[in-house]
Amino acid sequence: MAPESSPGADPLDALAPRLPSPLQEVEDERFARRGVRLLLKRDDLIHPALAGNKWRKLAPNLRAVAETGHRRLLTFGGAYSNHLRATAAAGRLLGLRTVGVVRGQELADRPLNPSLARCAEDGMLLHFVTRSAYRRRAEPAFHEELRERFGQCAVVPEGGSNAAAVRGCVLLGEELRSRTDVAAVACGTGGTLAGMAAGLCAGQRCLGVPVLRGGFLGGEVRALQREAFGGPRGDWRLDERFHEGGYAKVSARLADFAEDFAARHGLPPLEMIYVAKLLLALTALAEEGAFARGSTVTAVLTGPSWSPTR
Repeated sequence: MAPESSPGADPLDALAPRLPSPLQEVEDERFARRGVRLLLKRDDLIHPALAGNKWRKLAPNLRAVAETGHRRLLTFGGAYSNHLRATAAAGRLLGLRTVGVVRGQELADRPLNPSLARCAEDGMLLHFVTRSAYRRRAEPAFHEELRERFGQCAVVPEGGSNAAAVRGCVLLGEELRSRTDVAAVACGTGGTLAGMAAGLCAGQRCLGVPVLRGGFLGGEVRALQREAFGGPRGDWRLDERFHEGGYAKVSARLADFAEDFAARHGLPPLEMIYVAKLLLALTALAEEGAFARGSTVTAVLTGPSWSPTR
């Protein structure tokens, strides 16, 4: 267990984030020949265990949990969920018990993949449910069933995306004010995009690259902004073309691109579920002439290389 905080102390002091995250310029001829400047917003360096948007989305939820006195946190995710991994790490650092409700009952009898194994090492109790049960993850009645099983706990939604998380991501937009023309982020549940767009200045644009198929994300982002702010905020749009087959799907094109991009720019292996798809999208858009000559485009790197590359 983590030591109890002294009166008046920030309950998240033990996490010690690096904020604002660094902004790094990279020279890439695919952008340069179009007269476009490329920056990387290195949110992957915020915290070694809670990188990127996971810190920004989890922090307000963790603070709320600490203030309510709950000592157990329950949340949801898939087999390769960075959110589950970050939640488990935060629980270890803050002395919170964590429960991860994992999509896929069939996984219960298989060896844990590296992401879920790390969750377990960090003390998370993994509860595997059928895919039909997982679709109930937003239902209050399902939450009560889970509380009956695991005891009283705070519930954080899949991906950490709720009104508190969206408001936490406003700071990301504020850190980029007057620094870029376009701020781009890969999207799963849409919370980071919803908050970042709200934090940017007038005249700045926000681009979201969904990593799931389905065309549903626009409605999710609008709903999150209504919940967090009472209505729409910022100038944002989605480009749905770069999911590469769906969540956690890695095409040969994506794998080759990620290896080449990291080598060109001296980066560690790219996180494949989100970051590689974002950079692939921006490179393709630059080559299509989608960005005005003389503009600056910033890619928000939301996570480290936690997931498999194939």
